Amino acid sequence: MKEIKAYVHRDRVADVIAALKESPAWGGTAGDSSHNLAVYLVRGMVAAAHGEDRHYSTDLGDEVVNEYKLEMICTPEETEGFIKLIAANARTGSSPAGWISVSDLEQAIRIQ
Repeated sequence: MKEIKAYVHRDRVADVIAALKESPAWGGTAGDSSHNLAVYLVRGMVAAAHGEDRHYSTDLGDEVVNEYKLEMICTPEETEGFIKLIAANARTGSSPAGWISVSDLEQAIRIQ
């Protein structure tokens, strides 16, 4: 199994999620998919797509940008398709617009 993590700009996250759920690899109907997608609001130090996206964090003592972290588990065969979907739908016109990482999972156990 593989774990995909993607850091996506706040303006693009809805399009990325919609593209993933509409893809043939996602499978099933809403609530009946074999995949689990977790979405977290995070603060990053990447370049902002717009000036108003930057905020100063007193906790971190630096300028930050609100972005979303997506995490999902999939089969090795599905990985490349999901990566392409995320990359195509997360583009902002700025570079970098985010990051995608893929990790090998030793085990993934579904809780029934």
